[in-house]
Amino acid sequence: MAVARWLACRGAIVTVTDLADPDALAEPLAQLASAPIARYALGGHCEEDFRECDLLVVNPAVRPGNPFVQMAAECEARITTEIDLFLQHCPATVIGVTGSNGKSTTTAMIDCMLRADGRTSWLGGNVGRSLLPQLSEIQADHWVVLELSSFQLWRFSQATCAPHIAVVTSFTPNHLDWHLNYADYRDAKQRILSVQKPEDSAVLNTHDAEVANWASCVRGTCVALPSLDRIPPLRVPGHHNRINAACAWAAARAAGCREDEILQALEPFGGLPERLEFVATLDGVEIYNDSSSTTPESTLAAILAIDRPVWLIAGGKNKGLSYTELLQVVVKRCRGAAFFGATRDRFCKQAIAHAESLPCIAVES
Repeated sequence: MAVARWLACRGAIVTVTDLADPDALAEPLAQLASAPIARYALGGHCEEDFRECDLLVVNPAVRPGNPFVQMAAECEARITTEIDLFLQHCPATVIGVTGSNGKSTTTAMIDCMLRADGRTSWLGGNVGRSLLPQLSEIQADHWVVLELSSFQLWRFSQATCAPHIAVVTSFTPNHLDWHLNYADYRDAKQRILSVQKPEDSAVLNTHDAEVANWASCVRGTCVALPSLDRIPPLRVPGHHNRINAACAWAAARAAGCREDEILQALEPFGGLPERLEFVATLDGVEIYNDSSSTTPESTLAAILAIDRPVWLIAGGKNKGLSYTELLQVVVKRCRGAAFFGATRDRFCKQAIAHAESLPCIAVES
C-alpha cells in the first residue's frame, strides 16, 4: 500500500494487481481510496499488465520463479521492491539487520542506542512499517534502522543501495516452503553483505557457528562484538538476548555512538511485543507472549530463557523444518504442552513419542 501510494503521488501511472478479490482486500482498498491509483486488477492477474509495464514492484511474499514476474522481466521491465525503492531514495545513513532469529530485537536495540546518543533515528522495514511515507521528513544527518527479511533480501542486486552498516544476528534453516532450497535461503541472507561497498561495515554474530564463517562475504570492515560480560543485566530474559545486545552494541559503535550512551539505552530496554513479552501473573503463573517465535530455534531459546517450569502453547504451519531438537527440549524442560494449528497432531505425537509421561494435547485453537 505504501509503495502504491508513494509512486502514484509522484506522478506514476500505477496499476495495483492482486490475486485476492475486492472483498478480501476491503481494508487496504479503503486506505488507498484517496491515492490517485490509475487501475485495479483484483481477483487475478492480466498478462498485459506485466508485458506492458515499465516498472514492476514485487511484494516480498511473491515466490521465486513467479511466471508473471518472469514475463515482465522478459519484456524488459525494471523489477524492484518497496525496500529497494526506499534505499535508492533515502538520504540518511542506513543500518540493515537480518538473521533467522533475533533481528527484530537487535533492530529495536540499535534504534534505542542511536536515540540515546542524540541521533534522529527512523525504525522500519520488516519490523512493521514502510518508511516511504516519511521520506520527505528523513534528512541526510538522520539514521535509518531497517529489519530485512530473506524475502526482501532475495531481490537485492549489485544495483541496490546497500545498508552502510549490515548486521547478521543468526542463521538456521527457515522459510524452506518459500525459498528454492537451503542454499537459496542462505544466499538471500548473505546478500546484505555482498551488495555492500568497501567503505561499508558489517557486524557478524560470531557466537553463531554458521554466521562466523561468513567473514569472506564481507566487502567492507568487519566489526567485532564486545565480550558478553560487558553487557549489563537486561530486562529481557535469555542468553540469546545478551547476544542480540552485543550485535546491537557493535553496530552502534560502528555508527559512532558512545559506550555510555549504549549502556544507557540497554538498561530500560523491555523488549518488543510478542517476543518473550510479559503479559501478566495469574494465580502465581507468569504468562509470556512469544508468538513471534516462528522457528524451532527461537522457540527453543525462549524455553531456555525461562528458569522455571514451563507450560508451552505452540503451533503453526509446516515450513519444512526439523523440530527434533525443539521437541527434545520440550520434553526435558516443559511441564506440559498444548499444540494447535496445522502441525498440532504431528507435534503432539512426536512429543509423546519422546516422553509418554508428558501431559500433551492437540487443540483446535
